[in-house]
Formats: sequence, structure tokens, C-alpha cells
Amino acid sequence: MNRTFRVSCVSLLALAAAAQSGPVLQQIASRLTANSLKADVSFLASDALQGRGTPSPGLDIAAEFIAAQFRRAGLEPAGDDAYFQTAQFVQVAPNMEGLEFTVTAASQTMKADHTSLTLQEPAALDLKSAAAFKADPAALDALTADQVHGKVLFVETPDAAAGRGGMMAIRRVPEIAAKLQAAAVVIMRATAAPGRGSRLREAAPAGAPAATPILVVSDAAIRAAVAAAKPGPLDLTVSSHIAAPVVETVKLRNVVGILRGSDPAMKDTYVLLTAHYDHLGVRGTGPGDHIFNGANDDASGTASVIEIANALAALPSRPKRSIVFIALFGEELGDVGSGYYARHPIFPLAQTVADVNLEQLGRTDESNVGTHANQFNLTGFDFTNIAGVFRKAGEQTGVQVVKDEKNSDPFFTRSDNAAFANAGVPSTTLSVAYVYSDYHAVGDEWPKIDYDNMAKVDHTIALAALDIANSAEVPHWNADNPKTATFIKARQ
Repeated sequence: MNRTFRVSCVSLLALAAAAQSGPVLQQIASRLTANSLKADVSFLASDALQGRGTPSPGLDIAAEFIAAQFRRAGLEPAGDDAYFQTAQFVQVAPNMEGLEFTVTAASQTMKADHTSLTLQEPAALDLKSAAAFKADPAALDALTADQVHGKVLFVETPDAAAGRGGMMAIRRVPEIAAKLQAAAVVIMRATAAPGRGSRLREAAPAGAPAATPILVVSDAAIRAAVAAAKPGPLDLTVSSHIAAPVVETVKLRNVVGILRGSDPAMKDTYVLLTAHYDHLGVRGTGPGDHIFNGANDDASGTASVIEIANALAALPSRPKRSIVFIALFGEELGDVGSGYYARHPIFPLAQTVADVNLEQLGRTDESNVGTHANQFNLTGFDFTNIAGVFRKAGEQTGVQVVKDEKNSDPFFTRSDNAAFANAGVPSTTLSVAYVYSDYHAVGDEWPKIDYDNMAKVDHTIALAALDIANSAEVPHWNADNPKTATFIKARQ
């Protein structure tokens, strides 16, 4: 074939694709409007839902609302109970009565002061002179059962690593400790950890191993003894008593609907569009506002999932792949709902080509940065080839898709996409602004959202989702980026 002719054919095909995308964008924009988003967000973030804590009556009302919107859009229900994927959990309250923790090194016995102890993962424990092992937080995946089984696993973390962001370095400790059957985990901190209330835990089947207790210890003498030792077996023993926690059964729900694909060869592959519908609930006492409404975090993402579903389901032709829309519970408690789905997938993860997670799409103001109108960014921007798809869509809508050099990689593990990534599914989280003045504060309310900008962002997301669903090429991890090695291994 003549090269000039080949180039002309390619150019004509590109022009044809662009011409086709124009009407599609118009159809999407005619249904996905700023007012429709405002209607969804203003309800989800209203005081009536009391901040949508997990679990709470407000969260249940939000789930019913989302299911009704999926029904209105014409999505097929995909859960075990219509649009609901029901999850049996237990709420576990720590029992601090009689809590003791003692370390014996050589002839010295150090008993932790009660005020230096906090239960991060409550579970009954009685240990007498148990062996111990110190882990390097940067090498947790290298631990083996021979090193850890039946021992107390110590992990050090500075105060700077306290809280949700910094604790990412050791957030897999519970999973690893349970897998390797550690007797207990002890997280060492320089100062006392804040007291924790009830914990959510998936209800274990009868006969399943007991949970691994996790104790946070700030006792100075014990910290010094552990800090002086290198990672590896410790020349000390541990004795501890933790009373059995108080356990209450709760039912939680992911909300799931599917727009079934049209291509016989591709309809059984899946693109996930996800967002978490929970927030922080009601916190604090006394005068003033105590409802954490969570308008931007993440009623904005949930409303976007709803309205993108409504717009795509109304198009005259279905995408080739199936698009699955999921509103997830419990993100604020550590990606609980997404983790549940990853362990109990409705659609096979091996046939799930991508998870596009939506977070904080409504606010254009970012603390100490300025405005982010007409743009959004992706976490793990260089982890996959997904960013290119969104940039292409943004060229059609006039919305710029950018990489936030400071936050792109650190924030990759701070939302529900992380659970899918850990299962090997190429994933990312889309945000307009990462940290804004009302982040995790009572001021995150629906009138502060820029709904016109949010609509344009959602038009871009809808086009990109269609592109992924219609393309023969599937998203893939970037093997040249060393940060993706764990995710690539999980995909194999």
C-alpha cells in the first residue's frame, strides 16, 4: 500500500472518530447537567443523612437513594439483593479491662503504663514469654512464616507516620500478620496513640482463625529497647493480656448496577466506575455543627457515578464491554467496601480491565495552590496507560488532564482504587483538588461545589469510560515503573 494513501486513510479514520464523538458528547451533556449533579449532592450531603457514617441509618438511606437512581437509569441490578451487594460485618469494640503488656529483656522486665497502650485491632490474647521479631516497615512483603509464626511482630513508626496518610507504609501489617500467623502485632510510637472506638471487621465463617490483635505502644522504656535492636529476631520476650472485645453484627452494602456490553466477544469483560458514598458521620459534642456532610468527599464522586450511568445508559448504542457502576461503603474506615468487593467480586477480577475511582470532583479550590477549574488529575499517573485515555477525552471537552507531581503517587493508596490495584486490576483515582480548606471538616457542604465545572469533568470521564469500554486494547500496568511491581505480580 502506498504510504501517502495509508496516512490519508489513518487521517480519515481519525476525522471520522472525531465526528462521531461530537454527537456522543452532546448526548451525554444533554443528560449530565450541573443541576442534576447539584440535586444528587445536595441530598447525599444534607443534614438529614447525618454524615453517612459507616454504619448508620444515614448511610442506609444513601444506599437506597443510589439504588433508586440506578433503577431510574435502567442499569441491571448486579448484587445478591437487587442492586445491593450485602456484606456481613461485625463491629468490634475494644475491651480495655485488665489490659497488660510486658517486655522482658535479659534480667529487666518492663511493664507498659496503661496510658501508653491503645488497641488498634482488638482481639483476645494471653501470652506468656512469647518470642518476638522486629520488622523493617520497608520490607514487610519479604517476611516469611518461619520468621513470624507464633511470635509478636514489632513494627516501628514515627509520629509523623500517625494518622491515615503516614500509616500507609504499614497499612498492610494486619493482612501480612494474619497470613503469617503472628501471635500479635505491636506498633511502636513515640507518643500515645489516640483512643480508638469500635472497629469494623468482616464476619468470619465458623472455624476461621481468630483475628490478630494489634497493639499500639508508646512506653518509652519498651520503645528504647526495641529501637536499639536491628530488624530480625529480638532478644526479648513478651507477655500480654487483652480481654475479648464486645462484638455486634452489622449489615453493610455496596450498591452495584451494570450497563451490559453489546459485543459478544467483549461483553464479559468489565470496566468499573466507582466512588465511596460514606463519610465521617457525626462527631463531637457541645454547641456548633457536628455533622460531617462530606459534599466533596465524596458525595461529588457518588453523584458523578450516578449521572454518568444515567447518561451512558441513555445512549442509542451500548458500549462493547460492560460498564459496572459501584457506590462503595466504608472508604473512610480504610477502604472497607472496596476491599470487600475485591475479596468477593461480583464479576471476575481477571476479566475486569480497569477501575476508575472518583473522589473529590466538586471543589476547584486547593489549599495554598489556587483554583483547578477545567482540569483534573489522576493518582498513579504513570502507573498505567489510563491517563492517555483521559487526555484524549479532555481534548474533546476542553478539560485538561494533568499530573500533580507532588500528590499523584502518594495519594494512589489513599482511596478505593488501592483495593483493586492490590488485586491486580489497573486502577486510578480521579480528583480535581486533593486538599481543600474543608477537607474532613464540617464545612464540606454542598453549596461550595462548582457544579458547572463538575459537569464538564464528568463529561470527560464519561467519554473516557466509553473509550475504554469500546477499545480492543485494555489498560495495563507500566512495567517500567518500579512502583507497579506488586500490582503486576497480583495480575499474573
